[in-house]
Amino acid sequence: MHTDPQYVGVDVSKHHLDFVMPGTAQCCRVSNSAAGLAGLVRRLSRLERPHLVCEATGSYTRPLVRELAQRSIPVSRVNPRQVRDFARAAGQLAKTDAIDAALILRFAQAMQPPVSPPPAPAQVQLADLVRRRRQLVDMAAVEKQHAEHPEAELVRATITAHLAFLEGAITQLDAAIAAQIAAHPDMARRAGLLTSIPGVGRTTAAVLVAELPELGTIGPKQIAALAGVAPINHDSGQMRGQAHIAGGRLSVRCALYMACLSAIRCNPPIKAFYLHLRAQGKPAKLAIVAAMRKLLITANAMLQRDTPWAPNA
Repeated sequence: MHTDPQYVGVDVSKHHLDFVMPGTAQCCRVSNSAAGLAGLVRRLSRLERPHLVCEATGSYTRPLVRELAQRSIPVSRVNPRQVRDFARAAGQLAKTDAIDAALILRFAQAMQPPVSPPPAPAQVQLADLVRRRRQLVDMAAVEKQHAEHPEAELVRATITAHLAFLEGAITQLDAAIAAQIAAHPDMARRAGLLTSIPGVGRTTAAVLVAELPELGTIGPKQIAALAGVAPINHDSGQMRGQAHIAGGRLSVRCALYMACLSAIRCNPPIKAFYLHLRAQGKPAKLAIVAAMRKLLITANAMLQRDTPWAPNA
């Protein structure tokens, strides 16, 4: 009887699932569909303690995670960058679906990643709405650049019409995001606590609730690393005392950046912290990132304690 997890490495793509079972070098393929998932589950039923490991690749992993959660089969969704770093360390430079599945299995056996909790359906829906809003905002920004120097009247008309459509769609999504949050007490409570922080508006709160669900459930260092605002030291050779940020969730970091710019003006503790760093000669970018980290850690502590923002907390 197996007491240790029997890891299964899975490479997920839009149309296929390539997987390698423990104790074999053979890679099997099924379609990323209901029929393919049923076939994968049949294979997993041969194992006593299956534990599936895949890279976190957004929407392509959702049907897989949902199916296995319904069958109480643990799943770990790992950062693709961690797997690639593991591959480089192992001297594995080639990349195919079969090679990736075998590599994920080796990574799982060596690193034993923790089980990832399945996302709640409401969380998934909110993340979809927030992601689509961000896409439309990016489209509108591009169209506004196109509108700067149009010459043909038809070009100006099409840009104006497209911008009006995008702005209407963004307004529609804002209403849908607000309704989705309001319909779920836990998300509404979290969003309410976040918007009590000066500088954090409804848009930033929605991004944090949707795309950083770990907020308030883990420690300050871990949450800073997840968001990509944790300083990483680079003390090697002639480089000493330098630290940089890397990785993390880009959408969360962008939302924090905009919130921090506002907080530097209207949030007394963040403003004082930023000005103190600038007075010490720190570059503006470094001071802003440090203020972003302080803002995030403040939000994390508030959600842990379930208390709104207070200037002296």
